[in-house]
Amino acid sequence: MDKVLARGSGTPTPRPRARTALTLAAAGVAVFAVTVAVATSASAGTTLGSSAAESGRYFGAAVAANKLSDSTYVGILNREFNMVTPENEMKWDATEPSQNQFNYTNGDRIVSHAQANGMRVRGHALAWHSQQPGWAQNLSGTALRSAMTNHVTQVATHYKGKIYAWDVVNEAFDDGGNGARRDSNLQRTGNDWIEVAFRTARTADPGAKLCYNDYNTDGQNAKSNAVYAMVQDFKARGVPIDCVGFQSHFNPNSPVPNDYQANLQRFANLGVDVQITELDIEGSGTAQADNYSKVVKACLAVSRCTGLTVWGIRDSDSWRASGTPLLFDGNGNKKAAYTSTLNALNGGGTTPPTTAPPTTTPPTTAPPTTAPPTTAPPTTPPAGGGCTATLSLNQWQGGFVTYVTVKIGASPANGWTVGLTLPSGAVITNTWSATPSGTTGTVTFRNVDYNGQLGAGASTEFGFQGNGVGPSGTATCTVR
Repeated sequence: MDKVLARGSGTPTPRPRARTALTLAAAGVAVFAVTVAVATSASAGTTLGSSAAESGRYFGAAVAANKLSDSTYVGILNREFNMVTPENEMKWDATEPSQNQFNYTNGDRIVSHAQANGMRVRGHALAWHSQQPGWAQNLSGTALRSAMTNHVTQVATHYKGKIYAWDVVNEAFDDGGNGARRDSNLQRTGNDWIEVAFRTARTADPGAKLCYNDYNTDGQNAKSNAVYAMVQDFKARGVPIDCVGFQSHFNPNSPVPNDYQANLQRFANLGVDVQITELDIEGSGTAQADNYSKVVKACLAVSRCTGLTVWGIRDSDSWRASGTPLLFDGNGNKKAAYTSTLNALNGGGTTPPTTAPPTTTPPTTAPPTTAPPTTAPPTTPPAGGGCTATLSLNQWQGGFVTYVTVKIGASPANGWTVGLTLPSGAVITNTWSATPSGTTGTVTFRNVDYNGQLGAGASTEFGFQGNGVGPSGTATCTVR
């Protein structure tokens, strides 16, 4: 989150978050300094993390790599939290300061500290209109789309197997009250950019949960309704999305909304986890403590609310430090808000389901593209047995996504195979809902386990993404 929300006027007022400077590994000394503090064992129910774990949840904090040498900071981190989110160290400008030149030093340092102390990691954030490096800000259209997919692939692949959940896309909707997408350089690459980012992330790190994250969506309003509609659409079409993050930045002029729990629940009812991702509440004393308690109790009441993260540890670490919004004061002392939070966690709640994200994307109907299908899909089943395969191409400079609709003829099928030839130089980088025989030249795609057996006249679809020029001709289709 990088906004202070002046909610009394209904308009968010931008203010940059204090940024963690990108530390280059000159001489490779400071950035690889070993953190000497170790986790302190605690009885269940006496710390935030252990109390949350009793109901199957996590309690995390946003962490800055340059503060891991602060013994007070690390002492609280290791004692209280069982999830960490790198505050700035995994964002685009930090991880890819020059195009195709990646720097993971500070992100790796946080991950290593988490692993050494029994904590998990939320990755934040793969695609975002803000905190882009200068070279990306200067791109547009197809060049930017290709750069985005490459960035998502490279970063998610680097951390594959080490991330509990990724904020794949961050803050893509505007605050105008009309539920529109934010007018950003990424949005101008095509309305399907969010879908492409999620599909790319699933391929790069199939074991991580994939989340959409935003602010000003904590209650039901035009913005949260728009996010809801997007998630509903993604779930209906099999776009891989596992969770929605609610940043939950509150202040006295914008307290926890009365429908906070109900809003979390309606998203959970779509079949996604919900997470409180950047919680901080400006204020002090009883009022602040009560608001923290309200947020925790709302999460505990929603079975698919899997955890909470506060955006910082001590008030002095906060991007809005003057509002004293966190659970520990600047000296590291527990505040009244800490006690109310711990008490709420110890009050118990529902148990989240233990489901893992799918490693392949479920069957889908045809997703929207920025380019129309190159041929019209058949309206009737092909005569006799067999099947037909129809291509729909979304092309940009240097890359493409192709969607293939497979329609079965008059006889049922126990499996299908689609063959096509890629143009010279085209390379497939990821595929969903099918298994390819290769990545270049003539490629055959076979059904996966869930979309092979199809009745007469039924249809399914699969897709693939690649570099170069995508196929636009006809494809062969056979059934088994």
